[in-house]
Amino acid sequence: MGAADDRSVNVVILAAGMGTRLGRPHPKPLTTLRDGRTILRQQLDHISGAFADDARVSIVVGFKKRRLLEAAASEASFVFNEEFSRTNTSKSLLRALRMAAPGGVLWMNGDVVFSPGLLDTLVPHMAEGSFVAVNTARVAEEEVKYLLDDSGHISALSKQVVGGLGEAVGINYVSAGDREVLVRHLAAAGDQDYFEKGIEDAIALEGMRVRAVDISAFGVVEVDFADDLERANAI
Repeated sequence: MGAADDRSVNVVILAAGMGTRLGRPHPKPLTTLRDGRTILRQQLDHISGAFADDARVSIVVGFKKRRLLEAAASEASFVFNEEFSRTNTSKSLLRALRMAAPGGVLWMNGDVVFSPGLLDTLVPHMAEGSFVAVNTARVAEEEVKYLLDDSGHISALSKQVVGGLGEAVGINYVSAGDREVLVRHLAAAGDQDYFEKGIEDAIALEGMRVRAVDISAFGVVEVDFADDLERANAI
């Protein structure tokens, strides 16, 4: 493996879902923001800004996949989740991790809008192991929440967490050493489970250590509804 390969990083965007709650006729990542870019274009720009040519970007597609291929054909490879209509992000991420080149993988939900500079802040943490980016400034009931154990690592991660310390924002990293453990638990997860189920089970059943990286200083919005889109446009 050459020096260029040593610097490269796998980046996955999960964009297979139908996005029915936002009510658009196209994949949610192709929603246009106030600055004229789509959510996907903004994400690709941020990835390029943080990693330049060192990012190996793959996009998991499903619903109206041709639209996504046309939007990013020259900048990414694509993983097809042919069962997008009956599976959730656990199975989309599973496909991506199985297909990605060796090494750690940074992934994000395809509907996350975030401030420039956020990914740059996360880069040093990638050398320290697996993590979930979190916002401690708000803890909404419908969001994925987390708890920490006595060592400061994540012990619980789901929408059902009570007394959560903050919200997971949909940007995460699995180290090369933890990747196969996470793959096993994503494979065991139910078709309708979110990928957080695989992380939580890998922690509980195999002792995978996952840190919570606080990115509350940055604007981050996961766009599910029209009011989320308004908040995203304010970033």
